[in-house]
Amino acid sequence: MADFLASYAWVIWLALILVFLVVETLTLNLIFLMLAIGSVGGLIAHFAGVPFLLQIPIAGVITLLLIFTLRQPLLRRLRRGSDPAKSNVEALLGIEGRVLASVTTTSGTVRLSNGDTWTARVFPSATEQSLMPGETVFVKAIDGATALVEPEIAGLAEIPDSGGVPGFEIPRAHIPGAEIPRADIPDAEIPNERRDQ
Repeated sequence: MADFLASYAWVIWLALILVFLVVETLTLNLIFLMLAIGSVGGLIAHFAGVPFLLQIPIAGVITLLLIFTLRQPLLRRLRRGSDPAKSNVEALLGIEGRVLASVTTTSGTVRLSNGDTWTARVFPSATEQSLMPGETVFVKAIDGATALVEPEIAGLAEIPDSGGVPGFEIPRAHIPGAEIPRADIPDAEIPNERRDQ
């Protein structure tokens, strides 16, 4: 048996490398890649004339060193380039829409700003429980194929104009659904380049 292992250990190492690489392509967690590289160390030890019973600990030590030193930095680097864009339900939360058919606690239809038309219901904690066609709403949650909407983003009414800091004012243009009343701004206060718009 010892002669067989001494003669064909390279075949065992090659088979292990192949198996570990195939499993790594299925799991993508880099553990099996480290095992494959450790097996390459065992293969190199075999060709260097090291006995088979020493090749195994060499492969094990190389694998453990790689797992504890390289795996985490490589995983962080791989995940750093992931797409930060929201998708599916996450992309719909907070999106603006217009009521097409009256929205109540049981039924309704809205068209979202992304162009999709959804069945809708009023969000249970919304102040208004009936929304008329043409009203602006915001998606608060998604329940299956139904958007739960409310007439304004929760907590928007509680935002103070000064933010609690003297001399600091929150620009209304940065608050979704807020419009700047142009009629109460005298022409003298509007710069010339903005007056033409």
